[in-house]
Amino acid sequence: MGLKKLPIRLKIMILSFGIVLFSLLIVGITVIGNIYQGEEEQLGERGLMTGRIVANLPEVEEGLAKPDGWEVINPVVERMETVNQVDYIVVLNMNRIRYSHPLDEQLGTVSSGKDEGAAFAEHSYVTKAKGDQGTFVRSFVPVMDDHHEQIGVVIAGSKLPSFLAILSTIRFEIIAIALLTLAFGIVGSFLLANHVKQQTFFMEPHEMARVLEERTAVFQAMHEGVIAVDRDERLVVFNDKAKEILDMNEEVNGKSLEAMLSDSEIAMHLRKKSGKLNETVRIADRLIMLNRIPIRVEKQFAGTMVIFQDKTDVTKMAEELTGFKAFVDALRVQNHEYMNKLHTVAGLIQLDQSEQALEYVFQMTDQQAKRSKYILDRIRHYSIAGLLISKIRRGEEIGIEVTLNENSNLEFYPPMINDHDFVKMLGNLIENAFEALEGCMNQDKYVDVAIRQDDDTCMIEVADNGSGITETDQQHIFKKGYTTKGKDGSGLGLHLIQQTVTRAEGTVNVHSTLHKGTEMVIEMPMKLGGRTVNDTIR
Repeated sequence: MGLKKLPIRLKIMILSFGIVLFSLLIVGITVIGNIYQGEEEQLGERGLMTGRIVANLPEVEEGLAKPDGWEVINPVVERMETVNQVDYIVVLNMNRIRYSHPLDEQLGTVSSGKDEGAAFAEHSYVTKAKGDQGTFVRSFVPVMDDHHEQIGVVIAGSKLPSFLAILSTIRFEIIAIALLTLAFGIVGSFLLANHVKQQTFFMEPHEMARVLEERTAVFQAMHEGVIAVDRDERLVVFNDKAKEILDMNEEVNGKSLEAMLSDSEIAMHLRKKSGKLNETVRIADRLIMLNRIPIRVEKQFAGTMVIFQDKTDVTKMAEELTGFKAFVDALRVQNHEYMNKLHTVAGLIQLDQSEQALEYVFQMTDQQAKRSKYILDRIRHYSIAGLLISKIRRGEEIGIEVTLNENSNLEFYPPMINDHDFVKMLGNLIENAFEALEGCMNQDKYVDVAIRQDDDTCMIEVADNGSGITETDQQHIFKKGYTTKGKDGSGLGLHLIQQTVTRAEGTVNVHSTLHKGTEMVIEMPMKLGGRTVNDTIR
């Protein structure tokens, strides 16, 4: 098993146990070093004390005055060695002749120690010398006579114990401390390892790395842009699709939201703590469908994620399809109308009324051309013009007069509104007016449409003389799923209109009187956050 595959619990235990052992070793070396130094100082002090006692003995002072004074001094010194627990005591006269020594054959010989010189100048001190039998601590004390003149030197030597000898004296304490420390280290390491294991959901480091790599790969494989921030507004997820949509190339993970996205529309959503689904926003020249999801860990807010995709191409296709559908509806109605008119022409020809048939055809063509010109002069978008033509002809089929106010005009869409949105709003309002007129007994049924636009406002007004809306229904008609049409209604039309208008920061107002009619008014600003229109005549 490789090192990377070792369980994290075992790694932590090995590491913690190693730290405990290393700490124990360092502490042990420090403690033993202090003991060793203390022992050296203690032996030096003991030697100085012993040297002073010997230097003050009358026998030593008398013996140093005699040529063979060692016969008197050596027996006395040997007793002092035993009493004061030193290994040897050497007495020298001012000529460095030994008057006492552990070896009798050295008595009367001259000492040649290199550390003795200062002692003959009335100095007391301690040195350390290494010999064949080990390291000795040597204490030097001058011998003074009654006239305070130096007559010799006393050297008290004690062998310094080795590290092993010191360890042997405290071996039981060392063993007890080591066992307790190791036991604590093992138990602590085990508990720490278990705690870390729980915090990592019982996953090994290589497993967590694999999960992170897989998570990153999943985010990168998504066709939607994904951005997530933590509670401190640091970017923690930012996949490649998000960079492509937002036209960013640099690495952003771990950086602050403020630094990378500043006051953009996406940043505004990432700062919110509430959820939002299927919201359309515009970023530069792109339409973005966005979902905002708050992230919670153990019921605590941990950040926000947005998932979004570029709807520009899809929207363009929808706009084209919407315009095409409007023209298809117009052609369907036109086809039905022309079939009736062709039958009329054919009947007149069969009745040999050629001139009357020709006059009817000219009249019909002129009427159609005037209607188309009337609408196109005021409405510069073909999809909206086609929608109005189809609704006018459908109204003719079902006995409803649909008119476009002569003061109507439309050149540009408001910000955040496109072909699809405008067709959706206008078409729904007109269809609702048709349905309000279906059950009415009025002989003159009408739907008046007005579209007005200036530099500041775009307004859509659709009025009918249908059944009207009750005050109770007026309070609920914009709610999703609410309908007054029973099983035939979906409750989505007016809800979608309000969503679209709200996105454009506009308003929808309802003016209705029961059994008299309804007027729906949509008003949207032409300037939004410094932006003006987002679409022009194609």
